[in-house]
Amino acid sequence: MRESMLNKCPVSSYDQVCEVFKKELGETPDKIFTEFNPVPIASASLAQVHVAHTHDGRKVAVKVQHTHMTDTAAADHATVDLIVNTLHRIFPSFDYRWLVDEIHESLPKELDFLVEAKNSEKCMDNFRKLSPHIADYVYAPKVYWNLSTSKLLMMEFMDGAQINDVKTMRKLGIQPSEVSKLVSQTFAEMMFKHGFVHCDPHAANLLVRPMPSRSVFGNKKPQLVLLDHGLYKELDVSTRTNYAALWKALVFADAKAIKENSVKLGAGEDLCALFAGILTMRPWNRVIDPAVDHLVIQGSESDRSELQMYASQYFSEISELLRRLPRVILLMLKTNDCLRSVNNALLQGSSLETFLIIGKISSEAVIEAKKYETRSLLRRLSVWLEEISVEARLLGMQLALWLLQLRKALPW
Repeated sequence: MRESMLNKCPVSSYDQVCEVFKKELGETPDKIFTEFNPVPIASASLAQVHVAHTHDGRKVAVKVQHTHMTDTAAADHATVDLIVNTLHRIFPSFDYRWLVDEIHESLPKELDFLVEAKNSEKCMDNFRKLSPHIADYVYAPKVYWNLSTSKLLMMEFMDGAQINDVKTMRKLGIQPSEVSKLVSQTFAEMMFKHGFVHCDPHAANLLVRPMPSRSVFGNKKPQLVLLDHGLYKELDVSTRTNYAALWKALVFADAKAIKENSVKLGAGEDLCALFAGILTMRPWNRVIDPAVDHLVIQGSESDRSELQMYASQYFSEISELLRRLPRVILLMLKTNDCLRSVNNALLQGSSLETFLIIGKISSEAVIEAKKYETRSLLRRLSVWLEEISVEARLLGMQLALWLLQLRKALPW
């Protein structure tokens, strides 16, 4: 299902594509472009993408909404509403009514490609203003507004390796481990500092290409290209700070802070351990284990079996937790799952370095928020001491990582 649903869904015919063009721009593709490939290079549930060349020689990607979407979206929403509410009446513990509300809010935005175009530009603007240290390493295709409408989106065509295509990456001189670090850093900056998050980072929406003229010992530095900006969520300052504080606590195995911030985010004291487990995919005894690699998942069969057992055993509690949490946090859970899948494709598991990055950026966000709120000199001193303590702990984790890597590299 994953292989076909990401970018190989059923396609609209060329006649249907022409129908969209005539309705939106008043002309067929052959009149607007010097060349337009009628066979799409990708097709997802809402739209498909064609390659074209403009009259001034630019190669572009043209996203065309499927003609049936306007008619079927309302019917799909009504169907999901009926199924979810019927199941809830029969099985009260199966309460996914929040899903209906989320579809109702998100689908109209995803069907408006002008919203997507604005999201992509806002995302890049955030990196330039709030994360300039990695802004050059994150990219979104340029939008051509003169040929874009709510149902047509014309963008700069991007070449690159799909995020899970490790073989092509290596051919391009890019190390998958460097890509994994960049992906972790990019989305941690979005979640904990920008508060404006791309919530659909599956493999078909992330490309990697070499940074121009930047290489280290023959290995080229990667640039992450973000595609499909239709689904974004904004976290208000309070939610963003509490979410950052929760991840900081998870990385440092701070049980008290995990519980406090889980409660602030709506999980409740009784389900905070389950919430931590869903975020990390680790049981509570591992979440609060002081070992430096306590959150690392090896991706073994025993790990998978353990997760399946927990999912089955705590199904009703999981349903209740999902009902309680704000919808924006539910989208963060979805985003985490997508990123975990990407990381697994790149590294065949998770890595300690990923959690070091998350710990560093979440800590920076929390300390920055405290500095902003603090007025008294004594309180500022306390925040400064906390900052030093966090840096020391992260340095200790980094040293532990280097020792682990050295042990693996040595032949004895």
